[in-house]
Amino acid sequence: MSARSYTVAFEGVDAHPVEVQCAITPGMPAFAIVGLPDKAVSEARERIRAAMNALSIALPSKRITVNLSPADLPKEGSHFDLPIAIALLAALDIIPKEAAETTLALGELSLDGTLIPVTGALPAAMTAAREDRRLLCPAASGPEAAWVGATEVIAPQGLTEALRHFAGQNPIAPSQPGEVVQNGAQKDLRDVKSQYRAKRALEIAAAGRHHLLLIGTPGSGKSMLAARLPSILPPLTPEEALETSMIHSIAGLLDQGGISRTRPFREPHHTASMPAIVGGGRRAQPGEISLAHNGVLFMDEFPEFTRNVLETLRQPIETGRVLVSRANAHVSYPCKFSLVAAANPCRCGFMYDPAQACARVPICGKEYLDRISGPLMDRLDLRLEVPPVEFQDLDRPADGETSAVVAARVSRALDLQSKRFAGTEDLRTNADLQGKRLEEVATPDAEGRELLLLAAEKFNITARGYHRILRIARTIADLDESASVLGPHIAEALSYRIVRENA
Repeated sequence: MSARSYTVAFEGVDAHPVEVQCAITPGMPAFAIVGLPDKAVSEARERIRAAMNALSIALPSKRITVNLSPADLPKEGSHFDLPIAIALLAALDIIPKEAAETTLALGELSLDGTLIPVTGALPAAMTAAREDRRLLCPAASGPEAAWVGATEVIAPQGLTEALRHFAGQNPIAPSQPGEVVQNGAQKDLRDVKSQYRAKRALEIAAAGRHHLLLIGTPGSGKSMLAARLPSILPPLTPEEALETSMIHSIAGLLDQGGISRTRPFREPHHTASMPAIVGGGRRAQPGEISLAHNGVLFMDEFPEFTRNVLETLRQPIETGRVLVSRANAHVSYPCKFSLVAAANPCRCGFMYDPAQACARVPICGKEYLDRISGPLMDRLDLRLEVPPVEFQDLDRPADGETSAVVAARVSRALDLQSKRFAGTEDLRTNADLQGKRLEEVATPDAEGRELLLLAAEKFNITARGYHRILRIARTIADLDESASVLGPHIAEALSYRIVRENA
């Protein structure tokens, strides 16, 4: 007696199809699972045995062998419980074999047969759709998986309901997508008093997905500014929402199957480890930079992060992907985010205040910011000082533009970029521009070219810095709805590239 069912093995956000083969043959009673299973998968036989007993199903006194194919693909996680149970029930002729073979299943079994939700239902549903199979998953995972929309999602509470569904006794209605998560009211940019130049830099960063470094004394408003960046970003497109939700599904962060259209805002503490920031751990889980995909990564006290963490950011910032390499896994995650880094001018933060500064000024400031290496600093597109707010400004009523007004300009600029890059997968915003395409759309006029060459000679701007200035100028031109990059756009872009010694 033999039967088969299907499930997935996760490798990053990719869900690879796995065939679960079950054979019941004469021999000494045994229950073996082969095909490179980890400890959690190997223990599935005890959970399945107890669940079957709870359903009054007796396993035969024969040799039960379960093979997870392809055998050389590592199998990790408790979600293999349900597909193994389905293949075993089909081999016992308790459910139709055809039903088992046309179903992709995942879910953990409790000892009484109840199905426990697992991570990764969304990417599993996408694989089920590609394989032209229905998805069987726990009830709590159904609303999440149903967002794919291209496959039928059956989500029973337990193994008993699944058996009745396959037998046609009590069919389960397909799951419906979960509610769109409505995040609370976002913070308004108008709450930030004064700091007009910093607000402008925030607008440019939002309009082109540029990375931003804010340097200022404690209490100058750096964190307040960063927290308001999501309020001027447009909602996630359906494609972006699905991309982001797949990463959050793998990390187990989707609440009751709901998908948010608000862009992620992640703010890890400076004591976070490299696996927490970049990704890793036993199962090569996504880190903060991937959880911030299509959103904002705010790193306060930037120089206080360990040198290893900071240097590891260089490649993801450049490519928009991170490769998590471990002894047993090599997993690639997308990580196109807007980095907002905040730093004090020195360790104590009062370098610009003669009354509170230490005796080592200005050496202490240079040593402190030297923790940010030159190559990493070069990748931060916009760099500016955030001066302390005057007390008389704090006393005045809120002024300046609201987030809605700024968001409208940002949206128009992003729409221009969307039309410009239509038909190209790798280009979404000006931050992705490089090579010949950058030269085509961001070549400045004669005035701008002369200004840029003078600045490059005087400030020793690197080739990477030169290209980043062009990208920023292109974004400023888009905010002005200008078809060409003009001299004033280059001048403003140059003003945001602070020289290290003057920081």
